[in-house]
Amino acid sequence: MYKKQIMWQKIICFAAIAAGAVVFLYALGLMTDLFDSLYYTMMDPSNPDDTWVQGSRIFYDMQPFNKQLLSASIVLVLLSCFLFITATHSRRRYYGGNVLSTLLYAVCGVGVSVWSHVQLEKWKSVYLQVNFEELEFFADMMDTYYTDSTFWFDAHYGVFALVLLVCVLLLANMCWKFSLMKAEKRLIEEGKKVGA
Repeated sequence: MYKKQIMWQKIICFAAIAAGAVVFLYALGLMTDLFDSLYYTMMDPSNPDDTWVQGSRIFYDMQPFNKQLLSASIVLVLLSCFLFITATHSRRRYYGGNVLSTLLYAVCGVGVSVWSHVQLEKWKSVYLQVNFEELEFFADMMDTYYTDSTFWFDAHYGVFALVLLVCVLLLANMCWKFSLMKAEKRLIEEGKKVGA
């Protein structure tokens, strides 16, 4: 039973790194798409209000959120590395460091997911206020990229569902580990009683 549990433990810890990396790539992709379609509508990049397309300043207004999201993704990757530093991926018994690293990742993962969902829903509603007719006209006239897709805003459901799934699996694995440790301790105590 321990071998199967340790195998799952490794898979979950590697999934934690992957989830952090997916959030990192998502943060990069989100602003890249906005840059490609909206940046060139700015007549004066130092003045976001001076634009050909109403609402296109969202590209500038979202920058602080995107920097925070990028930082949060780096924190998730570092916390997943902490899982490996504490040997959470391979340890037969869990100690304080293993519990701490698991709980830190789970709490941060849930926190980042909830915060990101709230922020991205807000920014999606702002994005939908862009005048897409003007943007399409500008893109045709200047031969620039045009999109009215909300793909990157909608993709956050999948991205953060993955993060939440990894958090749940880490916590479930920790509970499984504790139940195995209790069973092993009980067997050892029963063995001592029989030997006495």
